[in-house]
Amino acid sequence: MGAMQLPKVYEPNQYESDIYALWEKSGAFFADPSSHKKRFSIAMPPPNETGTLSLGHALFLTLQDIMARYNRQQGKDVLWLPGTDHAALAVNAIIEKRLADEGTNKHEIGRDEFLNRTREFVSQSRGTMLTQMRAMGASCDWSRLRYTLDDSLSRCVNETFVKMYEAGVIYRGHRIVNWDPNLETNVSDDEVIYVEEKGKFYTFKYGPFEIGTARPETKFGDKYVVMHPDDERYKQYKHGETLEVEWINGPIQATIIKDKAVDPSFGTGVMTITPWHSHVDFDMAERHGLDKEQIIDFHGRLLPIAGEFAGMDIAEARAKIVDKLDKKGLLVGVNDKYVHNVAVNERGKGIIEPQVRLQWFVDVNKSAVDWKGKKRSLKEVMQAVIHEGDIEIMPQRFEKIYFHWIDNLRDWCISRQIWWGHRIPAWYRTDTDGTIETYVGLTPPADDESQGWNEWEQDPDTLDTWFSSALWTWSTLIDQELAADLTLPFDELLKKSRDFQAYHPTSIMETGWDILFFWVARMILSTTFMTGQVPFNKVYLHGLIRAEDGKKMSKSRPESIIDPLDVIPKYGTDALRMALIMGVAPGNDQNWGWGKIETNRNFCNKLWNIARYSLEKVGEQTELPEPEPSTNAGHWMLSKLQLTTEILQGHLDTYRFSEAYDTLYHFVWDDVADWYIEASKTEQSGEVLAYVLDCVLRLAHPFAPFVTETIWQVLPWTGESILAVQPWSKTPKFDKVAAADFEDIKAIVTEVRALIKSLGLRKPYLYYTDVPFLAANAELLTRMSGLASVQEVSDGNGLHLTSTAYKCWLDVDTTVAEAHIHRLTEQITAQKEVIARLNGRLGNENYVKHAPKEVVSETKAQLSEAESTLERMLAEHQRFAEISG
Repeated sequence: MGAMQLPKVYEPNQYESDIYALWEKSGAFFADPSSHKKRFSIAMPPPNETGTLSLGHALFLTLQDIMARYNRQQGKDVLWLPGTDHAALAVNAIIEKRLADEGTNKHEIGRDEFLNRTREFVSQSRGTMLTQMRAMGASCDWSRLRYTLDDSLSRCVNETFVKMYEAGVIYRGHRIVNWDPNLETNVSDDEVIYVEEKGKFYTFKYGPFEIGTARPETKFGDKYVVMHPDDERYKQYKHGETLEVEWINGPIQATIIKDKAVDPSFGTGVMTITPWHSHVDFDMAERHGLDKEQIIDFHGRLLPIAGEFAGMDIAEARAKIVDKLDKKGLLVGVNDKYVHNVAVNERGKGIIEPQVRLQWFVDVNKSAVDWKGKKRSLKEVMQAVIHEGDIEIMPQRFEKIYFHWIDNLRDWCISRQIWWGHRIPAWYRTDTDGTIETYVGLTPPADDESQGWNEWEQDPDTLDTWFSSALWTWSTLIDQELAADLTLPFDELLKKSRDFQAYHPTSIMETGWDILFFWVARMILSTTFMTGQVPFNKVYLHGLIRAEDGKKMSKSRPESIIDPLDVIPKYGTDALRMALIMGVAPGNDQNWGWGKIETNRNFCNKLWNIARYSLEKVGEQTELPEPEPSTNAGHWMLSKLQLTTEILQGHLDTYRFSEAYDTLYHFVWDDVADWYIEASKTEQSGEVLAYVLDCVLRLAHPFAPFVTETIWQVLPWTGESILAVQPWSKTPKFDKVAAADFEDIKAIVTEVRALIKSLGLRKPYLYYTDVPFLAANAELLTRMSGLASVQEVSDGNGLHLTSTAYKCWLDVDTTVAEAHIHRLTEQITAQKEVIARLNGRLGNENYVKHAPKEVVSETKAQLSEAESTLERMLAEHQRFAEISG
């Protein structure tokens, strides 16, 4: 297809968009649930629909695309399902900021108008991310594009909520949550980050005790003083004992509580607790049945319990409260250098204020899941699937981290006080006696007309984004038309959804290690409960991409952020893809490097030049017969092709992407370009060359899809075919002995080149005795080594080659080698003196201590380089000693 000639230079931006359009038009990426092929399925982690492509996105798109393209080439029916996430908190924050900039807020404009504005904003930006995914070469099945707010996915969300509620796994209750006063919503434990902050730590007198706190504004309701039951310092105090103490707003009655959660070594070993505003204190209060009292409201201001401080915000009140306690003689001391971690909402950056609220929770400890014939809790199932080998985590070391998180898992608060997202399918009404009725269902309850004054009202809250994305692997495979029929029971919906039956559990989940708990664990929780299946068989966790200096890319350091869309026009998508996987290892972070981009652009150019040379050599060859090599080089090339194919397959089957690419890179650059292309210049037939080019394009395609498809489209023997769906080729037969002989030829060429360079020789002769394959490759050896000629003789002397067991020598007098050895000996002596001087300088403590750091570093670098040079000299000395000996 297309013209025979390739332009001299590969310019990616001239081809990439057309090549992607060709793939889409061909239907190459469509999955077929009616196929009898083996399946490979992967659900793309849905990026925020309002986002733009980052290097993190580029990495996961590259890794998953390699998996998808490779498995298609292995003859499997592949489904790579794309999608986007509604990103509730992030989008909500953007819209609320816009409203604030307009001088209004969501309450003033109302819920309907707020949602209309949000949908309009989302619709304007949704297409950007999808276009950018295509730019990365993502071979997704776009006919199955899903969105977390699609009707069919919303049904799955509601089905999950209802089923969990009916099983007693979802409940509504008063529990402590992470409250963000800025965004006025709960935040999940995983969305809280901790920022180190220097502040003040206060010690106050509390009756006969001294207590410490960094937050005196929460202490108005502190009427419980807690200590460890085994702390000898306080053994005279009994659990439950009461005493009167002077406190912020006058005397209060305090109760002694003994609890093993108290750390006797922290401070004085005594603390008062604030159950409403601390997770630890709340748990303690639950254990002992203690009262809980709210001190701070949901806007971050003090409540009437604070007396004269009521209505003040925290920052304003703190200093005034300390001043009052000081005047009362209750301030013992202040540590101005106290460093502690402050909880912050990762999305909105608001400081978290723990609050007790009536919210919806998932109970992770209730035995309500039928799993492998046993009733287990969600937590137990999440542990079992890893322990029992249902799911494999790569790298394995993350299993330990996973178990640590699951072992310490608390009930999951799933309600959010924002309007963008899946609204909780719960309705309430108050009866005449004041009791509140709750209805949970897929559809709103029908109002009883006899009580028209008493209408049902839906819960205003929405569900945590992670609640819906936890269903991603299976909710995306539900038949959308069938899902619209709410009379069809959920179990039947699963059975009748062809994609679910064909592609679930998915083969692998590939995502960043940083959302192992956010998402991966929750998918296991929800999917096992709803489908009785694991969501995936394997989890591959990639690392983060850091700036060149190893630090995190950050908006506060704009120069550290690399935009893939700046890289692609200049270097091409393939160069970016290969740079991202060069050196990548599961679970390990990697530093960005422009050097990698240059290296991989050069690799694309190398493929291009191999193709240009090959096409010139083979001419109008419209068929691609299985080659029958007639030279040692041809047999060797096919042997390397077979070995490389086997190694590549082994690496890709086990998700060792970097090792796979490294194998391909050196095969193409070293074996094909440096050796076979050169050797082929003495061959008459281009059959092997054409076949090798064809195979190289197939092998390289998962890594560099654009350049390989571009070349494929001009090959005279490929017709109208698409490379993206071509299988890997089987290697033709070759002669192992002939292939091994070429390894000797390579060794001879390499050694001769080195000798010519070291001794300054000009076109010497190579003589040999009784080496049949050298006669057949005399022309090749002469040209590749820079020799005058290669001749067979019965005997003779000269510089004998040591790289081969065969009898070969250069027609050079041994005195030349001896003179070179003498020069090397002098150079080695001088080099040792240089090293001794540098060692002496670095051994001088005064120099190391007082010289500028850069100077000392430069001296160390000089020493390292000098030692490397000496090592090379010694190796060369030994080699020439052997030759002349």
